[in-house]
Parts: sequence; C-alpha cells; structure tokens
Amino acid sequence: MRILIIGGTRFVGRHITEAALAAGHEISLLHRGRTGADLFPEAEHLTADRNTDLSILRDRTWDATIDVSAYLPTQVDLLADTLSTGRYLLISSTSVYTPPPAPGFAEDSPLAEIDGPVPTEVTNETYGALKALCERTAAARFGRNTLVVRPTYVIGPHDHTGRFTYWVNRIAEGGEVLAPGDPADPIQVIDARDLASWIVTLLDRPLDPAAPTVFHAVSPAPPYSFGDMLEAILAEVGPPGTTLTWVGADFLFSEGENGASLPLWSEGDEWMTANTADPAAARAAGLDPRPLGRSVREIRAAEAAFSTEITITREREAELLAKWRSH
Repeated sequence: MRILIIGGTRFVGRHITEAALAAGHEISLLHRGRTGADLFPEAEHLTADRNTDLSILRDRTWDATIDVSAYLPTQVDLLADTLSTGRYLLISSTSVYTPPPAPGFAEDSPLAEIDGPVPTEVTNETYGALKALCERTAAARFGRNTLVVRPTYVIGPHDHTGRFTYWVNRIAEGGEVLAPGDPADPIQVIDARDLASWIVTLLDRPLDPAAPTVFHAVSPAPPYSFGDMLEAILAEVGPPGTTLTWVGADFLFSEGENGASLPLWSEGDEWMTANTADPAAARAAGLDPRPLGRSVREIRAAEAAFSTEITITREREAELLAKWRSH
C-alpha cells in the first residue's frame, strides 16, 4: 500500500512511519524539513508547508493518507483541494467534545461548536472545537473514506512534550514525590507505538460500510485514576522508600503551580471527564495497548536523560512539600 503521512517525523507521526515501514508499505512523508529530515531514508520525503503550497502533491495518488498535523479546518480543505487518495485518516483528540462529556462517553457524544468566526489561532481554549471542525471538514471533503482516531494523552519514546516522561523519571529518582490534586481524578493514556501499529492495520482492512469510522484510542477503560497511574509507575521504577505525597489543588494554585509545571494534572476542571472515554469501538477494531508497566520500563530505558524547563525543579518540589506540611 502507498501511504502518504502528513507530519511523519515527530513523535506520533514518527512512530506511525516506523510501523508503516515495518509492515512493508511504501511511504511518502510530507513535512517542512525542520524536524526529522534525516530520518527514514527509505521513505520519500516531500518538503512543503501545508499551510501555503501543496502543489508538490498534484498529479500523485496514494492508497491512504494519515494526517497527523491538522489543527485548522483550512488545512484539511487545502489538502483536499490538492490530494488524490483512497482512505483519509485524521488524528484528532478526545478534546473535541462539548465539555464536560459524561463519564464513559462514546464516540457519538456531542461535539464542541464554534459560535461566530472560526478562530485562526490554536490555543487551549480553541483546540478542541477546531479539531471537531477538522473532523467535520474531513468528512465533507473525503466522505466515507474518512477515518477519525481520537487519542487522549499519547505517551512513549520521543515524546517532545515530556508530560508522562516527567513522572517516570521523577519517580525513578526516588524520595518523596509531590503528587498534585486528587488521586481519584481520571486519566487515560495510549502508547504511541500501539497507536501507530493499530492505525496501520486499520488502513489495511477493506472498507466496510457498516463498520465504525470514529474511534477512541485510549487506555485503560474507565474508571482509571491519576493515583492509579502514579502507583503503577512507582511499582515499576520507584526505588525502595519512594513515597507519593498528595498535595491539595487550592494550595498548589496559591503557589502558582498548574498542569504545565506538574504535567497531566487536570487541575480539577470540568475537562477531566475527557479522560473517561469508552475504548470499546477501538478495541473491537483491534487496538491492543501494552500494559502500562511495560511502557513505563521502556520509556525509562529510552528517555532517562529527558528534561524540560517547564516542570518544577527538585528544589521547588521540596519547598512546596515543606510548605504543605506546615500548611
């Protein structure tokens, strides 16, 4: 199968490219040449900016296209104006729903709407509604050939965000670990490698008019909590004597901390139910995520040196823990 991947050199796209090549497919990668231009020499590299000029795609045909990097409906429209493809698979998000989605929600739950002009800038506030509009645009332009995959937090090697990697490496250091908010807050993740291999097999299947076309790529099925996740990481990489100290949300807010400095923390807002998606449709279509413990071990082995300036430092963490105890 000849597959075009839009944005196939960074994190999720990189893993999809690896999976597609491993499955023996002929791969073309469309990217700007800024990240991973030296990766995958066996693939065809097409250098272009999808926002301005896609003429490089004209007079070409692919059996399937995987779009990893569509955040604005205009990007989908411009691609559809130029592209000749069989299947079109859009990587979307569980953020597309009208907040707050009901716990255990399915793929037919109400999607976010945009009132007024369509935003041209992707922000935390516009991201979900814009992704929902990308889905609608894809369905209108590519029709029944459209597949939509809605992941939650994607984890794994080469994750430039470092959100899950932070917790793996922090807990692996041992000692007293600051855990934010309520341990009962829901969370779901998906390993990028499992997501990638499943997407490739999904495209391999014959088109069935009765089969679902929209899927939650999430794991595990709810209920699963932030506390469960940190305990699972602790069980895999935490040295003896490592402890989790849960620190209240109001205290952390008063100290200026948030879900950036303490990654994956929902901050207790209404959107945390977006981490309770029902994965039944994806499971029925073959998604088989590896155990979280395996992901933890592999991420630690591959990303032990990963660091980010956004998360709290060990010194700041110790300061907050001391204040919390006195508080």
